[in-house]
Amino acid sequence: MLEQPNPQLLIDLVKIPMPYGRYKGVTLYKLPVSYLEWFARKGFPEGKLGMLLQTLYEIKLNGLEFLFERIKKEAGLQ
Repeated sequence: MLEQPNPQLLIDLVKIPMPYGRYKGVTLYKLPVSYLEWFARKGFPEGKLGMLLQTLYEIKLNGLEFLFERIKKEAGLQ
């Protein structure tokens, strides 16, 4: 049985800033693909941040960034 996606992950991507590194303070969904590709090569961090970054990487690779506009609107972030 396939696991259902967690909608909270998408909400977190539009709310949580990158906690460290070159893009410290940048909201996760705004991170450039090149930075996510670097993580894909070097290894994503452990824990929730790593899961969020991997999810974001897949979203951007598949051209699904338009989803963030709806999520931001529904979360009251626009």
